[in-house]
Amino acid sequence: MTNRKILYALGFCAAIVSFAQNLYVPLMPEIQKELHTSLYMVNLSVTLFTVALAVLQIVYGPLIDRIGRKKILLPGMIIYVAATIGCSFSFSIEMLLGFRLLQGIGAAAVPLVAATMIGDLFEGKERAESMATYQMILGIAPALGPLIGGAIGSVAGYSGAFGFLAVTAFIMLLVVIFVFPETGPVSVQSKRLDLGSFARIFKNRTGSSVLLTGFVLYDVFYTLIVFLPIVLKDGYHLSVAQIGLASMLLVAFSLIGSKLSGKLQTKLGSAKSLNLTFSSVIIGLILFIIAAKMSMIALLITLGIIGFFCGLTMSALPTLLSAEFVKERATAIGVYNFVRYLGMATAPMLGSLLYSYGGVTLLIGCTALLVGVAVVYSSLQLGLMIKKADRAKETH
Repeated sequence: MTNRKILYALGFCAAIVSFAQNLYVPLMPEIQKELHTSLYMVNLSVTLFTVALAVLQIVYGPLIDRIGRKKILLPGMIIYVAATIGCSFSFSIEMLLGFRLLQGIGAAAVPLVAATMIGDLFEGKERAESMATYQMILGIAPALGPLIGGAIGSVAGYSGAFGFLAVTAFIMLLVVIFVFPETGPVSVQSKRLDLGSFARIFKNRTGSSVLLTGFVLYDVFYTLIVFLPIVLKDGYHLSVAQIGLASMLLVAFSLIGSKLSGKLQTKLGSAKSLNLTFSSVIIGLILFIIAAKMSMIALLITLGIIGFFCGLTMSALPTLLSAEFVKERATAIGVYNFVRYLGMATAPMLGSLLYSYGGVTLLIGCTALLVGVAVVYSSLQLGLMIKKADRAKETH
């Protein structure tokens, strides 16, 4: 199998696992009714999956670097498939919660191994373009998940939705077993866990810049996802279906940005591309504050602008980490994934506080300020890398 085909297979593996985060969201009222439980307990099933997904990133990372990529991916996929089947046949909320936790434990290995293997298989410009393609495929899941879940659930209920996940994941498991090569570890002197690797990632200029930017970027993205329905309902009295279409606009433009990110990184370099695109997010957020009170059309246009520049930024982050941390690639990407999941989790908590005190202006204004801090920090930390890249271009 060629590297390009492996790239697409890795992307689809990660996307299918990512479906588990939101595929059954439209079916939550049905789950509550069928399992005779509270909405809180059903929501807890989402939380448990996400917490397991986040925490296991920093557990799997060092193991992947020391044991190998496929040796962690394979058991992770097996656990995910088994747990998904368990979710499908759960007849109580306690069973569902237990299997959702196991599902998150298995799922956590997949996006981490996928990004690490892409870093192994591709170099230089090809790595940037491949990460962009991977990010675009992965980004399809949040957009299509609820639509597929709603369509299947309307015919076969929540068991059918989880059954769909189990079947697709089993197919990808067969691909992992029979097709995927072992691409690492690159060089291992000891299989003993080295906790100092975490400190090295945080202290490194590139590492600290990517981690801060990743946290803020996903805080921005999920702030818009969480509060856009409130803004549109309160300000323009849109229906649930109309709000859903507006949310898909954000995701759609982020996918376009992700696809074009590789070409931009090839032209400017990943570090300069990161600073340029994330700086543009600030402009989009400021325009959003103005547009939110102006008209719905203006609001949707600025939403597309923000999504586009967020998409351009996303793939530059793992690309920079893959190039900087060769021997600790999986550990670095694992820490990055953990931090960006924290950004997702922070968005609704911090956002609720800001929105309750100052509405859209305070919420988006503080978000733009946070982006500004990240941009200044990364510009200072990555300045030397950008200068070296510019000098290299001048010599050629």
